[in-house]
Amino acid sequence: MAQRFFVDRSVQAAYLVLLLAGCRSAPGSLVPAAAQPVTEAQVAGWVATTVPEQQRLHRFKWLFRDENSSAGGRGSARIAPPDSLRFDVAGPFGSGAASAAVVGEQPLWTEPPDAIAKLVPNFPLMWAMFGIARLPENGAELRGLSEGRVTAWQYLGPADTLEYVRTDGSPARLVAEVRRAGQVIGRAETTLDSTGAPLTARLTVPSAPARLDLTFSSTTPADFAPDIWVSRKP
Repeated sequence: MAQRFFVDRSVQAAYLVLLLAGCRSAPGSLVPAAAQPVTEAQVAGWVATTVPEQQRLHRFKWLFRDENSSAGGRGSARIAPPDSLRFDVAGPFGSGAASAAVVGEQPLWTEPPDAIAKLVPNFPLMWAMFGIARLPENGAELRGLSEGRVTAWQYLGPADTLEYVRTDGSPARLVAEVRRAGQVIGRAETTLDSTGAPLTARLTVPSAPARLDLTFSSTTPADFAPDIWVSRKP
């Protein structure tokens, strides 16, 4: 006679966390082999849970380190859902100031021109550092699964593989990883409070190697003037 086993859902969630850590579909992959093809609508629902419902102003401290040097300071990010972001960072006494405005994965402007490239190798990773996932590009192969507190999904595109794992809780956690030709180009790990506001974020770039840490001091609702999306340079 066949036996049936009933497992508490909290145990199932813990088991899925172990799967995510140990049963992976490829070396370095976040999404386990148990993931199945999913629809664009399913993915859109998962992404929507990461997008704030109102405009937010984040203030943070930042620290960037690579093999040769380190730099840090303070910064702010203005986010207007679903896809607009303006950030400003500077070191002590305003040194090394940089700013940029981004819509989705396209910069409207950057000051200096390499402001984004010097800090992050990929726009989805930049968004993930503020706790926000991006929708897939057209034609990407989609896989994922959701069980208990954990949701994991993958976009397999022609050039890059982008993966997300979101774990609900206190704090919540969003991890994003981008691979190109099988190599990890960056991994962002962000902790979030109960409202989805980021608390800490770490971006690791193995090839450099380099690391960018953000420690958020505040997140507040905000109304932005239209001119924040305009470059300060004529």
